[in-house]
Amino acid sequence: MTARLTGKTIIVTGGGSGIGAGIGRGLAAEGANVVLADLNLAAAQSVADEIAGAGGVASAVEVDITDRAAVAAGIAQAVEAYGRLDAYFNNAGMNAPMKFLDITEDNFQLVMKVNALGVLIGTQEAAKQFIAQGGGGKIVNTASIAGRTGFASFAPYSAAKAAVISLTQAAARSLAPEGITVNAFAPGVVATPLWKKLDADLEKMGEGDAGFDSMASGILLGRPAQPEDIAPTAIFLAAPDSDYITGQVLPIEGGMILV
Repeated sequence: MTARLTGKTIIVTGGGSGIGAGIGRGLAAEGANVVLADLNLAAAQSVADEIAGAGGVASAVEVDITDRAAVAAGIAQAVEAYGRLDAYFNNAGMNAPMKFLDITEDNFQLVMKVNALGVLIGTQEAAKQFIAQGGGGKIVNTASIAGRTGFASFAPYSAAKAAVISLTQAAARSLAPEGITVNAFAPGVVATPLWKKLDADLEKMGEGDAGFDSMASGILLGRPAQPEDIAPTAIFLAAPDSDYITGQVLPIEGGMILV
């Protein structure tokens, strides 16, 4: 059976750890040339080396997703290395929980800048490359169940992920004439380094009982997700299988939020 992504060049932001690393491994296993873009170049390179050691094709680039020039440079490096760009994953993100009445302007602006503005910039720059190639291409955004329902200690993050959903829909409408599809997936509770930091932050806030274990206890399938649980949907959204899907958000959360 032919791998679904053979010869496709795909950039994954935040590819140095967590969901991004899991997506990168999955895409590479399907034959893609994977470019792991991360602020932490060493972490991205480590994942790229692991993929290469398993017989895949991967490279790493240092990218700050809030810096348009850096995003454009990362895309240019990928195109120089592999000839073109076929899909772009806006996956990098961060959270800095605060109690709702304690949220500061700086906290709100930082979380929105990384999670929402970063997606806008990535989508624009990837689309420019797709159009320069003659059209076509896939953009996939990492949303969250937090974008569908607000969480008390994650208000800016929830707002930012709701923005990701709206940006996905707006971009899908805007870029359809160019043959570019734009979709997102919405994870729930995923065992990643991000959640370890969140648990520590919530503990300091005196809200340790609202962390990973508490949220995971409500999952119908009885366990939190691993990054590998996200990869099959990521592959689907990057592959021809999803050519007739655009502007959609696919939940991957084991049955946490039923709508």
